[in-house]
Amino acid sequence: MVEQIDWDSVYTSELPRIYNFFLYKVGDREFAQDLTATTFERAWKLRSKYRPAIAAISTWLFGIARNVLKEHLRKSRLSGQKLQDITPLEEMPAKVDIEEMYQQQQEKVHLRKILLKLPDREQDLIALKYGAGLTNREIAQVTGLSESNVGSILHRTVNKVRARLENNDGR
Repeated sequence: MVEQIDWDSVYTSELPRIYNFFLYKVGDREFAQDLTATTFERAWKLRSKYRPAIAAISTWLFGIARNVLKEHLRKSRLSGQKLQDITPLEEMPAKVDIEEMYQQQQEKVHLRKILLKLPDREQDLIALKYGAGLTNREIAQVTGLSESNVGSILHRTVNKVRARLENNDGR
């Protein structure tokens, strides 16, 4: 007997994580929303192929999300498009310290530039960990890496990013 999945609760719980994964990867809210919608649309179409005994629903969804992103990147490279280099400005609150807001935005831009220069695997792990909020175990299931390897790579990557931020180094 096939296990019934409550798609409403899956959508509610996983949507923010999938969206944040894409937002970390592409830096554009509308584009992240489009990729998220594509992921859930594809998951719905492929729902009969999901096997709970093989992977958790979140692992399965992130596998689909990563494939959606890879397909988009492949198409973008073929057409000569590039991902955005900076995250768009967020809406301004009513009461704002312009200088502080500008400084924060510059720090975000700098961080984004550093993240974009990381190898793809490191970018994926950072997006899955801090964008999607996955645990190292969940990341290992999604990527096929061991849990300890995920932890090691993330630790080295975070230290590398931190050092570049402190040195104001965009390499």
